[in-house]
Amino acid sequence: MRDIEQFPVGFMERFHMQIGKNVKKAREAKGLTQLQLSQAIGHKSVTIVSRAEIYYKKQHFNIEHLSKIAFVLEIELCELLTLTAS
Repeated sequence: MRDIEQFPVGFMERFHMQIGKNVKKAREAKGLTQLQLSQAIGHKSVTIVSRAEIYYKKQHFNIEHLSKIAFVLEIELCELLTLTAS
């Protein structure tokens, strides 16, 4: 078992930023605006999508958001969680 004290510093911030990039890429590939995606997942405002895509003020998608986004975009949830080399 690993010690949580050795968890990489800054990993979660980088992970949330990458998820935001993945959502943006998938959304744009389907030709949707941030507002269209927001409404499709049950939000009246674009705020959650616009802020989470760029990790503005540390706002990020939660697992419910990501599940709904994957469903709406007709992709696997794991595509949104994939880390890529930057």
